[in-house]
Amino acid sequence: MNKPDPHAQEHQESGDVVVEVTGCPKEDARAVFDVLRRSFLSDRPAGDTPEEESEVRPTVWTATVDVSEIHGGAVPARLSGPVTVEAQGGYWAVDRLRRRLADTFTVRVVGTASGDQEEEVRLRLESHDAA
Repeated sequence: MNKPDPHAQEHQESGDVVVEVTGCPKEDARAVFDVLRRSFLSDRPAGDTPEEESEVRPTVWTATVDVSEIHGGAVPARLSGPVTVEAQGGYWAVDRLRRRLADTFTVRVVGTASGDQEEEVRLRLESHDAA
């Protein structure tokens, strides 16, 4: 009798990662979301363009991506400067998201908070040629 793969079950149950992008112009936020949307299922539609909500306070753009399956290969993308990304989800899911972003950007982990089944990771993204 075939036994279900426990890792596959874990991936199905915890593939969602909440992603917050801040500290950057809307064009950089769009570049990050475009990379994620090409790689994973996302709740942000393909034509979605992030907009500034306030000129006084920083804007935080949010998306939820399902990293259970990877779609497509890495695509080139440029950022005008460093971008802060907060990722929250299951350990394997956040790591998969981080590794996928590292295919396109220089990624540095600048903070973590861990729980029993989830973690929150703060990442600093830069264009590869800026590192």
